[in-house]
Amino acid sequence: MERLIWMNGQLVPAQQAKIDVWDHGVLYGDGVFEGLRQYHGRVFRKAAHLRRLFDSARALRLQLPYSLEQLSAALDQTLAANGLHEGYIRLVATRGRSDLGISPLNPSRPMVFIIADTIQLYPQEMYHNGMAIITASTVRTGPHMLSPRIKSLNYLNNIMAKAEACDAGVPEAVMLNHLGFVAECTADNIFIVRQGRLQTPGEEAGILAGITRGVVLDLARAAGIATAECNLTRYDLYTADECFLTGTGAEIIAVTRIDQRLVGAGTVGPVTRQLTEAFQALVREE
Repeated sequence: MERLIWMNGQLVPAQQAKIDVWDHGVLYGDGVFEGLRQYHGRVFRKAAHLRRLFDSARALRLQLPYSLEQLSAALDQTLAANGLHEGYIRLVATRGRSDLGISPLNPSRPMVFIIADTIQLYPQEMYHNGMAIITASTVRTGPHMLSPRIKSLNYLNNIMAKAEACDAGVPEAVMLNHLGFVAECTADNIFIVRQGRLQTPGEEAGILAGITRGVVLDLARAAGIATAECNLTRYDLYTADECFLTGTGAEIIAVTRIDQRLVGAGTVGPVTRQLTEAFQALVREE
């Protein structure tokens, strides 16, 4: 079955879904996006994702041609048209067509499109056994340069770090910020557990504060697990009892080796398992 893509209000067969070569998103990465998950026929934390999309667009002076309610309905329409009950949604907004030149004031109507499909970022055995990651030499773009709270189409910083992970034969890489502290991975937020306490870099470290990250912090607090958003170093990663990553696509996945060093016992730890079970229960309920 060929997927149908929602493009500015129309459902179009995937092979006919085209972006203008003059689009600012194509030419300059000028746009914003969100990745969302559908569980049991419902979009998980839809309102939070849409709010972040509109906030990102506003920060870029990108005036979306649809209301939040219209895009919410478009998400549901796209999922229904593709017959999906468990899926992944990519919602993208670009500044639209323009003449050559980087001015954000010239483009015409923004282009908004929605892709609905299935996703599996990592093989299932990694969720059972954990994964290995490295520390990238590519430094995370600093928050004093561009707010990390903007989920923009310009992912070159992350892509270069991802290339380092691929070269090392691992699926992910930790990125440090301009001060040498841990920021995040190329597509996921990172957590560690030390002496029963859950720790993760705060927003001041230059991270995109993920929706799943926030859910995990809430679940941990509800379970009575002590949490802290604080500066972390590579030493903290190397000496952690547990480590895991969170993201819309990845959900929660354990890290059992960092830069050739075992994390804890080199297995998925009890806090990681507890939070994974709590997350899975939550998505079944919502």
